Amino acid sequence: MIVAGIDPGKAGGLAKQRAIGTVEVIPMPVAGKEIDGLAIVDFLNGVDLVVIEKVASMPKQGVKSSFTFGKGYGTLHGICWGGPIPFELATPQRWKGTVLAGTSKDKDAAIAYCRRRFPHVSLLPTPRCSVPSDGMADALCLMEYGRRMFGMEVAA
Repeated sequence: MIVAGIDPGKAGGLAKQRAIGTVEVIPMPVAGKEIDGLAIVDFLNGVDLVVIEKVASMPKQGVKSSFTFGKGYGTLHGICWGGPIPFELATPQRWKGTVLAGTSKDKDAAIAYCRRRFPHVSLLPTPRCSVPSDGMADALCLMEYGRRMFGMEVAA
C-alpha cells in the first residue's frame, strides 16, 4: 500500500512511500502563480491513500492570497475525488501530536525529525538551495502520520 502526505500551499510539498520502501519528496509543483495540478496527478499515480493537512484561512491574511490558497487547496481535494484516491484530512495539532510528540512541534522540529527518520531524503527544494524546506518536511511527517494511523509500513 502506498501512502502520500501533502502540505498544501505554494511553499508546501508532496511526499510518498512506495511499496518497495523508497520514500520520495518534492516541493509543491507550481506552474506560473498556481499549483500545478497535472504534476500533482502524476506524482500521486498509484497512491492508495493521501493525507492532506487540514488548513483554514488565517487572520490578517489578504483576500487575494486567501482566495489563491483556497483554490489550490480545493484543487488538491478535486484531484483526490476525481482520482479517485481516498484521502484523510489531518489538523496540524493532530499530526504533530502523533509524529512530533515530545518536541517543540515547530518547523525546525519537523525538519529535525525528517533528518533522523529519513536521513537519505533531501529536504532541499532545488540543488542550489541551502535551506531545507519545512513544507517538504511537513509532507513527510503527514505521510508518516498516515502510515501510523492507518497501519501502513514504511521502510526508511
